[in-house]
Amino acid sequence: MLHHFLKAKSFVPSEFHDSFFDIDFQTLYQQGYRYIITDLDNTLISYQETLPTDQIITTFQELKDMGYELVLLSNNHPERIRVFCEGLDVNGFANARKPLLYGINKAFFSMKDAVKEQTLIIGDQLVTDIFGANRFGVYNILVNPLKKKTEKWYTKMNRKLERKMLDKIKRQLPKTYEQLGLEGRK
Repeated sequence: MLHHFLKAKSFVPSEFHDSFFDIDFQTLYQQGYRYIITDLDNTLISYQETLPTDQIITTFQELKDMGYELVLLSNNHPERIRVFCEGLDVNGFANARKPLLYGINKAFFSMKDAVKEQTLIIGDQLVTDIFGANRFGVYNILVNPLKKKTEKWYTKMNRKLERKMLDKIKRQLPKTYEQLGLEGRK
C-alpha cells in the first residue's frame, strides 16, 4: 500500500550493474567522482560470510590507489561492520537506518572535503540504498544482491516492496527501465 504514495522516480538508480565488481570505477573517477559510500551485506559479501574476501580487499586497495575514499554504511549491527572496516582499513557506520538520512549524513561527513557532486552510493536494495541516495541527492548505483537466501526477514519484506516499485518504474518510466537494464534485476 505504501508504494502507491511513493514516486517511482525516487527509486530509480543512476546506474545498474550485476555486481559491485562490474562497476567501471575508472570511468567514474574520470567523471570526477572521488567518494564511495557502499553497503556491505549482499552488496560486497553475503550475510553468511564473516570476513572480507581477497577480491574485496584487492578491489578496495585498487580504488584507494586510484584516489577514492571509501566508507561502509550498513543497517547491520556494529560488530559486523567493525570486522570489515578493520580488514579493509576504511571507516564504517552500522545501524544506519537507511533510507533515513541519519547514517548517510554520518558517512558523508566522515570523509574529508567530500562534496555531493563527487560522491557515489552503492547498494543492493532499492528501498534502502537507492531511495536513501536519491533523497540525499547523490549519484547511486544499484547492484544485484549476492545471495538472497541468506537475507534477514526484514530485508525479505523490503524485497516485496522493491518488486512492486520495479513494476511501477517499468510501467511509468519504460525507457529508463530499459536503458538501465533493470530487467536483469535478480
